[in-house]
Amino acid sequence: MSDANVRSSFERAETKEVSRTKYLAITGMLSAIAFILQFFEFPIPLMPSFIKLDFSDLPALLGAFALGPVSGVAIELVKNLIHLTLSQTGGVGELANFLIGAAFVFPAGLIYKRSKTKKNAIIGCVVGALCMAALSFPINTYITYPFYENFMPREAIVAAYKVIFPAVNELWQCLLIFNVPFTFFKAVCSVIITLVIYKRISPILH
Repeated sequence: MSDANVRSSFERAETKEVSRTKYLAITGMLSAIAFILQFFEFPIPLMPSFIKLDFSDLPALLGAFALGPVSGVAIELVKNLIHLTLSQTGGVGELANFLIGAAFVFPAGLIYKRSKTKKNAIIGCVVGALCMAALSFPINTYITYPFYENFMPREAIVAAYKVIFPAVNELWQCLLIFNVPFTFFKAVCSVIITLVIYKRISPILH
C-alpha cells in the first residue's frame, strides 16, 4: 500500500472517529437539555391537576432530525435514566415516559431521514405524534395508572376526571377522552417549535 493510500485510510478513520465523537457529544447535550426541561412543567386547562405539560421531548425530536431516529431514542433513554436518580415512581414513570417518547421521535426521525424535505418533516412529525398518542393508551392503562392505584384508589382517579367531564365512569374512558388527546397535543407543541427553529439551529447540530 502506498504512502498516499495509508494517509487516506488514516484520514478516513480519523474523520469517522470525529463524527462518532460529535454524534455522542450532541446526543449527550440534547439529553441533558431534555432532562432539565422535565422540571419545567405546568398544568393545562380542562385536565386533572396531576397531568402536566413539559417540552422534554423537543430535544429528542431535534436529535432525531439532525442525527437520525436512533439518536432521538437514545436522548429519550438517557433523559429518563438520569431522571431515574430522582424518581418517585420506582422507575415506572420513567419507563412510561421513555416508551411514549420513543414512539414519537423514532418514526418522525425515520421518515425524515429517508428524504430530508420540509414535507417529509411534517409527515414524520404527524405520524410520530399519532403513534405517541395511540401508544399512550395501552402504556397508561397497563403501566402508569396501575402504579398510581397503589397510592390513590381507581375511584378517586376517575373522580378527578369526572369533575371536568361527569359522563366518564371508567378509567379507560378517562384515558381515551383526556390522556390520548393531551398526548397528541403535547407532541404537536414540540412539532411546531421544531419546525420553527430547526433550520436555524441545524448548523449547530450538524
